[in-house]
Amino acid sequence: MIDFYYWPTPNGWKVSILLEELGIEYRMIPVNISKGEQFAPEFLAISPNNRMPAIVDRDPPAQYDGVPVTIFESGAILLHLARKTGRFLPADPVGEKETLEWLFWQVGNLGPMAGQHSHFWNYADGDHEYAATRYANEYNRCIGVLERRLTGRDWLAGDAYSIADMASWPWVLIAKAMGQPLDDFPNVSRWRNAIKERPAVQKGVDLGKDLRRTAPPTDEERKLLYQQTAQSTSALAENASKGD
Repeated sequence: MIDFYYWPTPNGWKVSILLEELGIEYRMIPVNISKGEQFAPEFLAISPNNRMPAIVDRDPPAQYDGVPVTIFESGAILLHLARKTGRFLPADPVGEKETLEWLFWQVGNLGPMAGQHSHFWNYADGDHEYAATRYANEYNRCIGVLERRLTGRDWLAGDAYSIADMASWPWVLIAKAMGQPLDDFPNVSRWRNAIKERPAVQKGVDLGKDLRRTAPPTDEERKLLYQQTAQSTSALAENASKGD
């Protein structure tokens, strides 16, 4: 059994997609990031960066001696589950190397750039022309990296669909909604559509669909989501431990 701490965002979808593709038993535990549930002590014990997704694997591989293992960071979760099951990670050294390269590329490039672009596109108050342009351009550049990589190949790494594809795809799924058309990226469009047609992917994206926000964040939600410092995060965690 996997305890899956989740909220319906692109980072959450990476893991929900893999869980559905694997067909293993899991229990989804929502973490409402707009209400500050990511600062609860019990969640911080699993995810010290106060971010979801995170998991508790209650049936871990043998090297853990039967002790449940906690894992935070989406890339680490994908790698753990792929290695545990022997699926969606090539067994040959070259294929594994490529998969890890593209997995790490996503968590270090596409994800952060897309996330910042999403912030300035969807949520930032006021005029932030420099920042908005920078992250829109970086997101566009990353889509271009994918376009070149997918020239003459179906998948990002090895010869088959892998955790590298699952990591990048959610941040491309929402491209048009963030003002980035894919008309100039035919390879990315083909790849995006091929993954979107997979039943497990559809189930993964639909997980917690009813939890998605339908209104702009309130001022209080903005403080929780976008205005945290080390000091304020510590205070939130302390208040949460007191039940405030």
